Amino acid sequence: MPDRTLEALGLATVPLLEPLAYPGPPVPGPSLLAGDRLLPLRPAPGGVGRWRVADGGTGTGLDEALAALGQPPVAARVPVLALGSNAAPGQVRHKLTHLGLPAVVPVSPVTAGGLGVGVSGHISAPGYVAAAPYAEAGAEAGLWVTWLDDGQLRAVDGTEMPNYGRALLPAAEFPVRLPGGGLLPDTYVYYNVRGILSDGRGRPLPQALDQPALLTRLLAASSRLRDLLGPAPRDWVARAGADAGVREAGTRIFHEEGWLLPERTFAAYDAGGGA
Repeated sequence: MPDRTLEALGLATVPLLEPLAYPGPPVPGPSLLAGDRLLPLRPAPGGVGRWRVADGGTGTGLDEALAALGQPPVAARVPVLALGSNAAPGQVRHKLTHLGLPAVVPVSPVTAGGLGVGVSGHISAPGYVAAAPYAEAGAEAGLWVTWLDDGQLRAVDGTEMPNYGRALLPAAEFPVRLPGGGLLPDTYVYYNVRGILSDGRGRPLPQALDQPALLTRLLAASSRLRDLLGPAPRDWVARAGADAGVREAGTRIFHEEGWLLPERTFAAYDAGGGA
């Protein structure tokens, strides 16, 4: 049987501990994160709970596998879109186990309608500048969805808020399509309450660069950021990660440079931190 540990698969990166590695490698396909292991899932008729866990043999149903691990079935979980490090199994494992929770999470790539992926309007606690969604009619984005139980959802809320809110996006406006073509019901997403960074021309700056390249671009665009956090990305994450005051000052510079685009759409769907 192949070694399905995150370490063996090259998926153990934790951007919270390695900020320049943000967002970390995501799951390569539908999967069940089961502690230290990542088990492939095969979509099957009858809903996500009946997807097959392809771990040798003929495969067990996902709900059966969750029950065998002592964890809630898919119907007792909520779908939460992931577009940054929350799609990286190493990061998810670290977040949950650090809080004493089981790192047992179904996850799958999806195609999300009405959404784009931009750059967060603040500097996160580890020092990186994370991804954040924005609403755009007619757009489609390749994202991931995680199915979280109540305890896991509260835990992730605690890692995201207050810099992010959690919105429940109506499927009619933001259709989320699973592998095989099925559509999810209304889906949660975390959005940055300050907004996202612009590209200097009034459009969202796409989250298309790795973290060192993104920080290099931001440093080149602002002498004030260079003075505060430069000259190089490694200096940025070292200083920002060590000092909340530096992070706050850098975030203020984003605003004072005129880079922030407010994201008002998601606030109308804010779930207030409750499932």
